[in-house]
Amino acid sequence: MGSWSVFSEGDALYGEMLRDIAKASHSVRIESYILVADQIGTRFLSELAQAASRGVSVAMRVDHAGSFFTLPHALIRGLRASGVDFRWSRRWTWRYPWRLNRRNHRKLLIVDESSAYLGGFNIHESSSLRVHGPSRWRDTHLRFDGPLVAAATAIFDACREQRGQPVSATEAIEGRRLIPNSTRSCRRVWRCAVNDAVRAARSRIWVTTPYFVPDHRLQAQLIRAARQGVDVRLLVPAKSDVVLAQWAARAAYSSLLEAGVRIFEYAPRVLHAKTMLVDHTWASLGTANIDYRSFFVNDEINLTDATGELNGVMERLFNRDLEESVEIRFAPWRRRPWTSWLTESIGWVMRRWL
Repeated sequence: MGSWSVFSEGDALYGEMLRDIAKASHSVRIESYILVADQIGTRFLSELAQAASRGVSVAMRVDHAGSFFTLPHALIRGLRASGVDFRWSRRWTWRYPWRLNRRNHRKLLIVDESSAYLGGFNIHESSSLRVHGPSRWRDTHLRFDGPLVAAATAIFDACREQRGQPVSATEAIEGRRLIPNSTRSCRRVWRCAVNDAVRAARSRIWVTTPYFVPDHRLQAQLIRAARQGVDVRLLVPAKSDVVLAQWAARAAYSSLLEAGVRIFEYAPRVLHAKTMLVDHTWASLGTANIDYRSFFVNDEINLTDATGELNGVMERLFNRDLEESVEIRFAPWRRRPWTSWLTESIGWVMRRWL
């Protein structure tokens, strides 16, 4: 994979991304689910416009559902006037109203086809300590260079978001691989990768996800692993930006807790990181949540590493987050009020649409 850096603070990540864009000499490719024209977003828009004005090829894709109300049309016109190739992913139309349901949830930046970024961070003030303060979102992102950047470039360029055509998966390079959530040969390749990793686990499965709404197969595999003595831990938010998703997640707690799965709710702020560790070698970091939308509907991109390097870094972050989390215990959980049972039922009914 060449060199790589993991970011858990938005200010450090955004600063590095902006410096790379400012140094770009021939190309910038960027896509984001949420891009807000706030103090953070306008810095990116300005840097992208400047890059295009000096002759850099700038291709930009932003999700229509995630960012339509956060990007004024005047700013988009300014970007295009400067030479930025700005496009909405699956723009809503009266003719194809359901197109909006399949969203481009990827967060990907590629500069000069030599460095790339991916992970959970959107581009907005909510992830900035400097702007938003101590309550900023907790997230994780990765910068890498080396041969995998060419794979990321190919995935970006192959995307035909207007027609909904899947892209190609990449082959493993030195134990690392980029995986979208669907390919021409498999519409559920990311789900299959997660299930394969969980099924192969022998010592631990540590999952961090903001939206934990697993399908029945994954739930069954996690339960089976825990009953076989695997250390299964789920780190999910106590404070969520999508309340229905939290209700749906809590509907799955009882059966998991009873089987021995340990569940921790991260207390200080919104948790938005999406990582997974299996044993002490395999790890993933990317844009996909453990939910129906990421498994079956949205466009996602994830990096997996079977060398153990990323696993070690993610282990330290996971343990740090546990220090600020509250463990959910089975006996007290069973005694929760009936109103909690009601909200969980509502969330579970809506789980496929969250």
